[in-house]
Amino acid sequence: MKNDETHPDKNYSTDMLREEEHKMRRLRRIVDATTLVIAQGDISVLEACALARLARRQALALFPDKENVFDLIYRPRFARIISERLSNSPTWMN
Repeated sequence: MKNDETHPDKNYSTDMLREEEHKMRRLRRIVDATTLVIAQGDISVLEACALARLARRQALALFPDKENVFDLIYRPRFARIISERLSNSPTWMN
């Protein structure tokens, strides 16, 4: 066996890691873009809430088993921005 040969499991793990990193970068772009539009855009509360729900759906499409993580990390962020910029009491994720 040559020293430069790679084990098939190692390649699989590397490919999985790259895919996970790609999905994380995409999620960051989705959340950042949504945050910017809500914070800086001339939109209504309903439109902001719809954008936040769309970001959540996209996040769950990327990471289907991580709904609780999104709700723990990003939901409060969107709620704060909507509350500060557009309304005093958002009820937008239901």
